Amino acid sequence: MTTQQATQILDGNKTAKLLKEEIKTEVQKLKAEGKKTPHLAAILVGSNGASMTYVNAKEKDCHEVGFDSTVLRFHETMTEVELLNEVEKINNNPDIDGLIVQLPLPKHINEKKITETISWKKDVDGFHPMNVGLMFKGLPCFLPATPFGIIKMIEHYQIETTGKHCVILGRSDIVGKPMSALMLQKNCTVTVCHSKTKSLEKFTRDADIIIAALGIPQFLKANMVKEGAVVIDVGITRVDDPSNPKGYVLKGDVAYDEVAPKCSYITPVPGGVGPMTRLGLMLNTLNGVKNRY
Repeated sequence: MTTQQATQILDGNKTAKLLKEEIKTEVQKLKAEGKKTPHLAAILVGSNGASMTYVNAKEKDCHEVGFDSTVLRFHETMTEVELLNEVEKINNNPDIDGLIVQLPLPKHINEKKITETISWKKDVDGFHPMNVGLMFKGLPCFLPATPFGIIKMIEHYQIETTGKHCVILGRSDIVGKPMSALMLQKNCTVTVCHSKTKSLEKFTRDADIIIAALGIPQFLKANMVKEGAVVIDVGITRVDDPSNPKGYVLKGDVAYDEVAPKCSYITPVPGGVGPMTRLGLMLNTLNGVKNRY
């Protein structure tokens, strides 16, 4: 029996910090050449706690790398028409390079209509059908921020992907589907599993790389993972915990304590994929400006 090497933690905070320094250097270079400072705008409707925290973090990221940043905050009673008007204003503002409308939106607003109204040339979340189509063709585009961040993490840690079997748990438009396209481009053999997949464990036990994005806390157990697998946990769910001062703990889709000892690499929750998602947004915004030149 071969000796399993110690598990290496895929540290999203550390990786994002290093890559943000690279972005900062590129921004300084743009400014020194008299070119445009990247400008990211965010629209926040309502007072969802997680959304507010996330938008504040994006604002901080912009400040750290030298981007201009605008956050437009509106009351949850804002109408769909009013929000569409705000999106169009930013579409037509040549100073703004990237726009995100923070999800979820209040129930009376059609999220699909809003995300498809954002100009695909400013769609740094990578949700617009135009960007999705370009991504599947492997052409230059804005990539969905979470999958983009995961790819940058895989590259940073020099994880081998060619010829590997990658199993993706979840088929959402935001993570699962785009992740499958990007891992194919990385020369993986890709299997996408979901709630209707039969004998799901057979697929995960065969996987060299597992990307879990189901939103079910601690779904992936040790008996579902082979020795030496790479496990990337996209899930983050608040689970009630009266013993915690906050009243809850954050759990990923992976039962970390039991799965980690079997892995060659694994992401923690929090501090794994989350910081890399925000990095993906920064990179998309920077690339939008660089593509102008």
